[in-house]
Amino acid sequence: MITGKAMISLFYLAFFLNLSEARLLLPLPHTLRSFKINTTQVATSCSYTVKISTSCFSTRYTRDQISLAFGDAYGNQVYAPRLDDPHTRAFESCSTDTFQINGPCTYQICYLYLYRYGYDGWKPKTVTVYGHYISPATFYYNTFIPNAIWYGFNYCNAGFFSAT
Repeated sequence: MITGKAMISLFYLAFFLNLSEARLLLPLPHTLRSFKINTTQVATSCSYTVKISTSCFSTRYTRDQISLAFGDAYGNQVYAPRLDDPHTRAFESCSTDTFQINGPCTYQICYLYLYRYGYDGWKPKTVTVYGHYISPATFYYNTFIPNAIWYGFNYCNAGFFSAT
């Protein structure tokens, strides 16, 4: 017969194992060597709020150039070059930075890529995009961004995307 303490221990063990397996199922970011910025879309009729949390395991601060591109499955893309600004102390470790970005209107955001150029390094934890007509979309990085390459997620054709 299993005692109450043993039952509780088994419950916590099962919970921990399920939590560990769930983390393993989270997709990892990937590199894109042929990612192209859509420069023909100049419409700026929609406003987005982008919150970027930097990991506590990142470098203390970065002087690297940080850019962002996100969009939907229909080819609508928002591009934000040079979010970095050393004078505002953006992208310090254990911090969250908020940016207001204007761009073309999109349907649900299903891809997001970051671009870093420099020598300091940077490890974002999460990036969340908010818009007036879309559900917030969160992308979980928690890894260092490689230098001089677009790095991120594309869930547009994968049949998997979870808005938060």
